[in-house]
Amino acid sequence: SGDLSAFMHLFAFSVDLISYLTRFEWDMAKYPIKQPLKNISEALAKQVTQIETDLKTRSAAYNNIKGNLQSLEKKTVGNLLTRTLADIVHKEDFVLNSEYLITLLVVVPKSSYVQWQKTYESLSDMVVPRSTKMIAEDAEGGLFTVTLFRKVMDDFKAKARENRFMVREFYFDEKELKCEKEELMKLASDKKQQYGPLLRWLKVNFSEAFVAWIHVKALRVFVESVLRYGLPVNFQAMLLQPNRKSVKRLRDVLNVVFKHLDEVAAASIMDPGMDIPGLQLSNQEYYPYVYFKIDLSLLDCS
Repeated sequence: SGDLSAFMHLFAFSVDLISYLTRFEWDMAKYPIKQPLKNISEALAKQVTQIETDLKTRSAAYNNIKGNLQSLEKKTVGNLLTRTLADIVHKEDFVLNSEYLITLLVVVPKSSYVQWQKTYESLSDMVVPRSTKMIAEDAEGGLFTVTLFRKVMDDFKAKARENRFMVREFYFDEKELKCEKEELMKLASDKKQQYGPLLRWLKVNFSEAFVAWIHVKALRVFVESVLRYGLPVNFQAMLLQPNRKSVKRLRDVLNVVFKHLDEVAAASIMDPGMDIPGLQLSNQEYYPYVYFKIDLSLLDCS
């Protein structure tokens, strides 16, 4: 939800989208109307394609960092059997650099703490007395250290498993743990550094894409109107925003007012069973006037 909240106020040329639509004026500087329609259409398509290409590149880079960070963060949650121990263990918890001794980490259920303390020294030979210590605990159990001779390690693991004490396959490596912590910090920092610029780029280019989209709508209205009503140009484009309850009534009124422009289409709307020879569009999409829908459902943040 945090990522989406920044888009609750979307703008086109620094004004809200509804205001931009209701006050729409063709951008003569960006799309000069003296050039052929094909050139205008190609310029719009090129602009939007470039935005889409940039969006894919930028979002892929951000999502890659975000995904890697989430993968590492997932390792820091979960129970003591599965989660990373990088943020739990410390150098002083282990006997290190010993030819004979090794420190193991054992996950013990809470209900078995007393049993562990009573039996861990006798699970195998050569367990160092009083070498156990709980270094972490979660809702299910505790993580205990135990030190023993390397040569009895396999025997100790087998006996521990029989008693529902699970030995974690973990060997303390200071460099590896440091790298894991640094990687987590670096990814978190990279994500934070990329988020701000990405958000600014999205806002700017949303505006550019929205403006281009509305120009395409205006272009389609012009082209369709010329195809329908011919030259010289003699028509007026309007923007209507009825509430949901009024849509059918508005459509009925418009059909009555403009039925003289296309009697066949108007009649077919009144009689849905009537076919219109040569017309490929469904009756519901074709009206005696030129109509294009501008879907602003993306503004509905509910």
